[in-house]
Amino acid sequence: MFDYKYRIQQAKCAIGNAEYILIGGGAGLSDAAGLHYIGKRFADNFAPFIEKYGFEDLYTSSFYPFRTQEERWAYWAKHISVNRYDTPATELYKELFRLVKEKRYFVITTNVEHQFIKAGFPAEKVYAVQGNYGYFQCARGCHNTLYDNEEQVKAMVAHTHDCRIPTFLIPKCPVCAGEMDAYIRHNEYFVQDENWYKAESHYIGFLKSRKGKSTVFIELGVGFNTPGIIRIPFEQMTCQNRNTTLIRVNRDFPQGVKENTNRTIAFTEDMAQIIEALNRNDRKQARLVSINPTTNGGENMSKLNVLDAWKEGVSKFFSPKSAQGFMQPAMAVAGSCGSSCGAGGDKPKEEPKPSA
Repeated sequence: MFDYKYRIQQAKCAIGNAEYILIGGGAGLSDAAGLHYIGKRFADNFAPFIEKYGFEDLYTSSFYPFRTQEERWAYWAKHISVNRYDTPATELYKELFRLVKEKRYFVITTNVEHQFIKAGFPAEKVYAVQGNYGYFQCARGCHNTLYDNEEQVKAMVAHTHDCRIPTFLIPKCPVCAGEMDAYIRHNEYFVQDENWYKAESHYIGFLKSRKGKSTVFIELGVGFNTPGIIRIPFEQMTCQNRNTTLIRVNRDFPQGVKENTNRTIAFTEDMAQIIEALNRNDRKQARLVSINPTTNGGENMSKLNVLDAWKEGVSKFFSPKSAQGFMQPAMAVAGSCGSSCGAGGDKPKEEPKPSA
């Protein structure tokens, strides 16, 4: 058991000495920033939809089978507006930018609320793999153009009555005249346009440039919903390079594979407090603290069965329902650690089964 202050000093030391920093932002990051998908924020903004449809949270409501396009777009306009346009840059994202802005850094994220860019991260240093609420695309992906949706979304919200919008406001594809969709990856029709591929290229270039250099991976709120995008590659690259430190902040799944124990600093504590603590002006002193090779931090670590959690995550990753084949180029750059962590190559030698 290692106390919180000691792990903070370790993390400061690693960040201060790092030549490269790669941030991986998952859903837990936005939740910690206040973009909650349940509770008061959800109830205050979606009261009419909760009353009419019985919605319980902002995630499961996204899968509701609306009977009409008028109802569907009333909900989605409100969903996009609340998460993309009504919320300014949050303090947590701004603190995160302050932490790394003077370093060589890059961001890969599965979040779609545009918070990194709002907080000051340059667009060319952010790879938003799963899309962006600020755009529409053809629902069938008939072409690769994205459409800025701010004016349309605001008009739909303004004209919503009884959880419906007027028919004339339903967005239509300008090419095939079919339905439009929010620009988020949820099926095989997700559009990967020129800017998406450019961001992927920047990410791959960053991975290549940091090989063999002192690197810190800062993984924030990444679970097992899409582990092949951030979690598994971060484990993989940490396993490969002894000059690498993985800083993982995750309330429920803090630990990783045993091969990375010596190079992982894990936190289950409040994420906003952690980033704020890392930003305090005592990093010069922190450089004098050495990384303890036996530390994998956190007094709550023993509550998890790490192997079962990892098996469940990898099982979901290789599920036919996951849409992660698009990550193969980046995974290839990450390479294989050649160990029992199972993070390398196309699949583990023996595909794990879900826990009972």
